[in-house]
Amino acid sequence: MYRIFIVEDDELIAGSLQRHLKSWDYEVVCAEDFAHVMPAYIKAAPHLVLMDIKLPFYNGYHWCSEIRKISKVPIIFLSSASDNMNIVMAVNMGGDDFIAKPFDLDVLTVKIQAMLRRTYDFVSQSVVLEHRGAMLNLTEATLIYGSEKLELTKNELRILQVLMENKEKVVTRDTLMTKLWESDSYVDENTLSVNVNRLRKKLESAGLENFIQTKKGIGYRLG
Repeated sequence: MYRIFIVEDDELIAGSLQRHLKSWDYEVVCAEDFAHVMPAYIKAAPHLVLMDIKLPFYNGYHWCSEIRKISKVPIIFLSSASDNMNIVMAVNMGGDDFIAKPFDLDVLTVKIQAMLRRTYDFVSQSVVLEHRGAMLNLTEATLIYGSEKLELTKNELRILQVLMENKEKVVTRDTLMTKLWESDSYVDENTLSVNVNRLRKKLESAGLENFIQTKKGIGYRLG
């Protein structure tokens, strides 16, 4: 099921969109705190974003640029400000389409369906995992935390991927070594410890203290 994230401060419009899209079997999440949209976006992990332009605190262009720092998720702007300047701005800021208000819900649905089909049927999108505000981009092999962007080695990426995909559990050392073997690296107990310790230091340099915790005799988990 595709998940759609709506950033619209008009409750009537947001509610109408939510009800209509749910009737088409989409999962829908609406932003509520317009001063802090990104935490809700990260938690929702949507396949598509519907973004109003005129919003409290920061406009839709701002949030579009913030999303573009970590994701290529398709963004459709919805706005009554449908002059050419706003349309050009929307595209330049990273938007994929622009629909003027008032709009027909069925026309919007067709556009959403087409956008999802083009995006996910033919293009492999970046996958982003999140923990404690740190965002791991599996496609770019980077970790973003606040203003810090860490470039990761192949082994560092694989270690963090396994830990983030199992962040509620302890991951055994054997599991991690098996994952690292897939990258054609020779990995034994000592090599794994060296990789984890090097990764810990890199995370600490970005302000992520105690991000990887050791469970003695078992393995590791996220803190």
